[in-house]
Amino acid sequence: MNKKQVKIPGISCGHCVRTIETELGALENVLSVKADENSKMMDVSWDDPQNWENIKALLIEINYPPEE
Repeated sequence: MNKKQVKIPGISCGHCVRTIETELGALENVLSVKADENSKMMDVSWDDPQNWENIKALLIEINYPPEE
């Protein structure tokens, strides 16, 4: 299992959190997604063959690019 924690500056409300958790949660092999509107942090875990590049691309596509 792979894990990553990133800051997502665009998180500003509960709707943002739900959008991120729903969209990423729908990706194949994504095990968990937890976003927090107060800290603007997101924890994600996934199994292979999923990868961070695909997850990051989806975040950018839905207008929540991660800060790296």
